[in-house]
Amino acid sequence: MATMANSDNGQGTPSTMMIEVSGLQKIYVMGKTQVHALRGVSLRVPRGEFCCLMGTSGSGKSTLLHLIGGLDRASAGEITVSGQKLSELDENDLAAYRRTCIGFLFQSFNLVSTMTAVQNVEFPMLFARVAAVERRRRAQHLLQAVGLAARVGHKPTELSGGEQQRVALARALVNQPTILLADEPTGNLDSHTGQEIMDIMLRANREAGITILMVTHDPAVARYADRVVRLKDGHVLGEESAENLEKAAAVI
Repeated sequence: MATMANSDNGQGTPSTMMIEVSGLQKIYVMGKTQVHALRGVSLRVPRGEFCCLMGTSGSGKSTLLHLIGGLDRASAGEITVSGQKLSELDENDLAAYRRTCIGFLFQSFNLVSTMTAVQNVEFPMLFARVAAVERRRRAQHLLQAVGLAARVGHKPTELSGGEQQRVALARALVNQPTILLADEPTGNLDSHTGQEIMDIMLRANREAGITILMVTHDPAVARYADRVVRLKDGHVLGEESAENLEKAAAVI
């Protein structure tokens, strides 16, 4: 199987801390109602760590992921990625940040139905203005790396759920991001296929040094991480090693 691409991205000498979140708040206004999704969250993720966020529905996990990914703006507090404060970025800079630094992997795959697997993987590189020959080379390499070398010409409707998520993962990695944000990446998959996806993500973390921040409710998935951070009602409750989490699950 092919190796994952290096995630250096030519950004110079890296700092030890990849993600620093300080006093983060997010308030959604719904008519006359204010919903406090995050209430002063602080979190630090070292470069190259595989960190997992766990918590019940409504705890703020996905909101935190979206804010770190630059998909939304915080109401208060600060997010710093590789020394850069996201609050200082205008919309164009934020788009460039999402394009060059962040890879997104979602539960629902989000593939373009009219495109083949290789075209879906190539798609993000169009916005990065990567030359056509290089787009095809990278896309084919990553599809081989995720075990889909024989399925490059198939459209999403011709692929199983696990194969679609492999395509989505290849697409998330194709611009050689420094950070992979994964929101319930195995939520629509059976346990065996989910394990295969997690094995590929773990290789991306270990081989290419990609920092991973993953949301899951499944302890079996969380065990792949180096550290598990628990959230509840928009607060960080605490953290533990994935090893301790697995031991506790075994006792239950």
